[in-house]
Amino acid sequence: MSKNLKPTESELEILSILWDKGTATVREVHEVVNKTKDVGYTTTLKLMQIMNEKGLVTRNETAKTHIYIPSLQKEKAQEQFVGKMIQTLFSGSTSQLVLQALGNHQPSEQDLIDIKSMIEKLERK
Repeated sequence: MSKNLKPTESELEILSILWDKGTATVREVHEVVNKTKDVGYTTTLKLMQIMNEKGLVTRNETAKTHIYIPSLQKEKAQEQFVGKMIQTLFSGSTSQLVLQALGNHQPSEQDLIDIKSMIEKLERK
């Protein structure tokens, strides 16, 4: 992640909403968060302000209602978290991560196609 930012679990939840929506106001984010947990609007607002200060999001202040935009790319966050998980939980073994994931979750047909394609690509290197 840029500047090695490490979002908290709550920040990742907000980033996930922003990644899905592209941009959103605090109210729009809060409505989604509030569907799964009881959080006050001011809590969501404060967390998003902190995320702005940390550089995880940017805020467009040209309109009356501020629009938040994720400045951290989803792929970068995934890369950092998966890398850390492989190192800490799987002792650096990518195969153990994959075996664990495939053993505990039923992949879709598309997932299997994507996995096979990735393996073929890696074998060609």
